[in-house]
Amino acid sequence: MDEGRQAAIAAADWAGTTLAEPQLARLDLLAQWLVDEAMPAGGLGPHEGGKVWRRHIADSLTFGVAFKGIDPPSEILDVGTGVGLPGIPLALALPDTTVTLLDRGGRRITLLHRIVGILELTNVVIEQADIHSVADDHWHAMTYRGAVSAPEAVGLTSKLLADDGTSVLGLSTRPDRPQRAEELIGVAQALGLDAELREVPNEALDGGAWLLIMRRSGTDDAKDE
Repeated sequence: MDEGRQAAIAAADWAGTTLAEPQLARLDLLAQWLVDEAMPAGGLGPHEGGKVWRRHIADSLTFGVAFKGIDPPSEILDVGTGVGLPGIPLALALPDTTVTLLDRGGRRITLLHRIVGILELTNVVIEQADIHSVADDHWHAMTYRGAVSAPEAVGLTSKLLADDGTSVLGLSTRPDRPQRAEELIGVAQALGLDAELREVPNEALDGGAWLLIMRRSGTDDAKDE
């Protein structure tokens, strides 16, 4: 089997999802598009061609671990999605979940419409806006992969996450435990969120990474404190 597909399958398996052949075929298309169109347009760095599967697609799929063992969320807001990461791989892995790809960049929005059309994704919504413009909405699930700072992501989660919702922040792609992790967990807890740091093992991502998973339980009163 192709090494890229193997990486995606390993990441998805660790996250608790299964990729069938139709989903893998679409990931093949996504990987090729990232190299052929997203990179030349500046959506990925110029030297990312050989890292698309592991650094971007497999890494995106690990975000699904936040929903392992529970019903997938009805919706996910992918904040600052860029060229659709992690939103598009998650939309492929979770076909019953509606994924909103939120970005403020016009060029990136054009790219997103292009790849969503290529993949014929019916569970994806593309929205051009700044995250602060949706501050009155509440979401069942949220993802962040480098678009905003970690402290800002914690603050946004406290404002935007619905009751019983889950938020996933890509905190680090290094093997060592992030030094700021305990501070961020403390801030999240002070804002009424349950927070845990989850290590992505080497076998799932070939290098390891760290995710900060935040959940809200309780009432709107707790959210407004």
